Amino acid sequence: MSLLWPQHLWWMLALPLLVAAYLLLLGRRVRVPVRLSSLEVARQAQGGSWRRHVPPALFLLALALLLFAFSRPVGRVMLPGTKSTILLALDVSLSMRVNDVQPSRMAAAQEAAKGFLQDLPRDIDVGIVTFAGTAQVAQQATRDRPALLKAIDGIQMQRGTAIGSAIVVSLAELFPEHGIDLATLTFGPDRRPLSPERQGKAPPAAFTPVAPGSYKPAVIILLSDGRRTTGVDTLKAAQMAAERGVRVHVIGLGTPDGHLAAGEGMAFYLQLDEAALREVARVTGGEYHSASTAQALHAVYQDLGSKAQLQTRETELTALLCLLAAGLLVAGAGLSLHWHGRLL
Repeated sequence: MSLLWPQHLWWMLALPLLVAAYLLLLGRRVRVPVRLSSLEVARQAQGGSWRRHVPPALFLLALALLLFAFSRPVGRVMLPGTKSTILLALDVSLSMRVNDVQPSRMAAAQEAAKGFLQDLPRDIDVGIVTFAGTAQVAQQATRDRPALLKAIDGIQMQRGTAIGSAIVVSLAELFPEHGIDLATLTFGPDRRPLSPERQGKAPPAAFTPVAPGSYKPAVIILLSDGRRTTGVDTLKAAQMAAERGVRVHVIGLGTPDGHLAAGEGMAFYLQLDEAALREVARVTGGEYHSASTAQALHAVYQDLGSKAQLQTRETELTALLCLLAAGLLVAGAGLSLHWHGRLL
């Protein structure tokens, strides 16, 4: 928390003076002897002695909040997000046929993605990027949920796992003005001609790197069950996302020995590269989640979906503190009138 007007904290010094004045007034009150007709009346009188201090205490607390609000505090709070875009990057490599996650990794991923779409508010754009030996946009970001469901149902599995390429393609969708070209990053500028869609266009706009995770309008959710076998280096792609402030939340799908069900020949390449996936999340300011069952995968998507609807932002708390102070004043006045028939 920070203060826009910290110099006004000096007003808080008035609080001890008010407490001292209140205690002084209590000491100067003249005690009038009262005849008590029974012990029950005495108990009621003793029990009510603390009540006379409650309204002044509430008034004092309200005044403290108002004086602190005068310094204009600013804090980080969770607020409903503005326009958001989520890109789902889904692994469609052949290892997704493994059934250690029932009924299979691919079927569980498809069902979880559908549930994710159903739970999201309709004003959030969602795009789908699929990757195996390369990566491509299966559905551009849209609010058309039926189109997204059709893209998920139309997934076809292929050989290879290009995790880094999936991140690069996602970034190219989010920042078309940056001129991110997957072919150039994969094969190098000297070995690959400029793609047709880039020919004849203005050169890519320069950008200034920003803090990781600072780009709030979009996030990438990447799901994979293996390790990179081709395409752009995974950590290089993660660094590109970090420089643009885009968080990459990563889901590692499958059980530790589930790759053995797919055969021994390529067992190493079918194993989940959890260390690299965790590093992608760390570098970009995202989160890493492990899902070994269909239920766990659905829970992860639910958690990420709820976070996509809220954003942590710095906001001035003055109005909130004033509202709380007003509530305390009303409560103090109400209790005083109810118990004593007067405000104080």
